[in-house]
Amino acid sequence: EVIELSGYTDVEKEHIATGYIIPKHMQEYGLKKSMLKFANGVIGEIINGYTREAGVRELERRIEKIFRKASRAIAVDNKKSVSITHKNLEKYLDKRIFTDSGANKDSEVGVVTGLAWTQYGGDILFVEAGVMEGSGNVELTGQLGDVMKESAKAAVSYIRSNADRFGIDSEFYKNRDIHIHVPEGAVPKDGPSAGITMTTALVSALSGKPVNNRIAMTGEITLSGKILPIGGLKEKSLAAYRAGIKKVLIPKDNQRDVSDVPDEIRKNMEFIVADNMNTVLEHALID
Repeated sequence: EVIELSGYTDVEKEHIATGYIIPKHMQEYGLKKSMLKFANGVIGEIINGYTREAGVRELERRIEKIFRKASRAIAVDNKKSVSITHKNLEKYLDKRIFTDSGANKDSEVGVVTGLAWTQYGGDILFVEAGVMEGSGNVELTGQLGDVMKESAKAAVSYIRSNADRFGIDSEFYKNRDIHIHVPEGAVPKDGPSAGITMTTALVSALSGKPVNNRIAMTGEITLSGKILPIGGLKEKSLAAYRAGIKKVLIPKDNQRDVSDVPDEIRKNMEFIVADNMNTVLEHALID
């Protein structure tokens, strides 16, 4: 029997660090609690800025590095105590390695916030759609995998069959060129869960209606506009929460997975369930 274990959430990592890793090294290095203190939020900054992992091995290495430098300062420089703060963290761990992408500052036409799952947890991604005069060519960039490219084709076909309802020129596939781009082209991307994100970006670009920048979404789309369930909702929700997003559009069949999301996230985030693209566009597009 295969037992699947999901990665730790940021909150769980903080509990492991404060409840196990730090006390363990306090004992190993012969330090008292009063001799090395971590300011509020510093552990979270280490997790997000210096580690990208499902577990806590790299987190422990980073914390131990702080212990080594702090122990030397106490033993050699005769310091009575060391406090690790947001201001001096880089002194102990050097510059941040990772920077979390935040939500768009403004609601833009053709730009949608999507949610992705990676081996290190959830992450947000932006899908951009541009429309220009042309002859119906569709360009896909951003190092997309085959499944993601198929989602883009399904999005175009769905919009073609519903162009009148969206107030879009029904001949757009003949007299317009479409370019869909997912930034951070050095990172390979694949999977069907960006289907509704691509569709929303295209409808926005073709209709000229901006997309609400405070909403993120994930879900697979069919040619008839139905939304199919996705995986990794817990990790994706955490990524949205870190980015400051308070509303997430999810497939109706994933409603049962909301209970897996940590309580502190559920209390501060609204999950909007949708079983078709009509619901998604009603919430995402700004008239």
